[in-house]
Amino acid sequence: MKDNETEEIKGMPGSKRGIFKNLNSEKNGTTAEEVVTRLREMIQSGDLAAGDRLPPERDLAKLLGVSRPTLRAGIRSLTTVGILQSKQGAGTFVAEVEDSPTLDTSALRMLSALHGFTSDEMFEARLALEMSIAALAAERATSEQMASLAEEIAGMYASVERPEQYLVHDMQFHQTVAAASGNRILTALMNMVASILFEYRSKTVKRATDLKDSAEQHHNIYRAIREHDPEASRQAMRHHLVATQQAQRLEVDQQTIAKENARNGRKK
Repeated sequence: MKDNETEEIKGMPGSKRGIFKNLNSEKNGTTAEEVVTRLREMIQSGDLAAGDRLPPERDLAKLLGVSRPTLRAGIRSLTTVGILQSKQGAGTFVAEVEDSPTLDTSALRMLSALHGFTSDEMFEARLALEMSIAALAAERATSEQMASLAEEIAGMYASVERPEQYLVHDMQFHQTVAAASGNRILTALMNMVASILFEYRSKTVKRATDLKDSAEQHHNIYRAIREHDPEASRQAMRHHLVATQQAQRLEVDQQTIAKENARNGRKK
């Protein structure tokens, strides 16, 4: 990343408490996934409307009867898939529907639970979807969307030593590219894929060793979109996805070795 481009990237730019009243009576051991389920139900029922700001973290954790780390994990998942939006200095809001169409991922999750998705299947799906999305984004991205992409790249470079935080910026970058395609169906499909991908990658990303290279790959996608070059955008996305597939295989291998070493250590 060149110095002048680094500067360019850096320079871009509770009234509903009653709806939570019975949630803190739920059983102990609530997981982030259950937090996600509860918040989604509130949004779908209209208890939380598009544009509403969530209560402060401390209050919301208490009202839901969960720990703050568990709440953060749930909110992070919903932010990653575009259901919630985090605005610096303002809080976390329910995304506007027209800006963030969503699809129910339950059927996809059920298939994953029953049969399991291989990394090759995810790779093929992303190739088919995201190369086309990148090409459309090169033709249609607005200045505001380009600024958002730049912010996510800056976040990636800033978090190369913090894999879990990097992953959040990574997913948000890809979802912003999808939104920049101007096609709401493709955006919704990308949000669905991102939801599954985030869960899959979060299990291994701590072992990532190539995040600086990954950040540069995202920067190359950004450059191609900024230059309004559809073919260059397609190829930059393809190069990134191929590299990501290779990195994920290495992460999985390292995770497997670590588990085997731990198992052998317990036997001694």
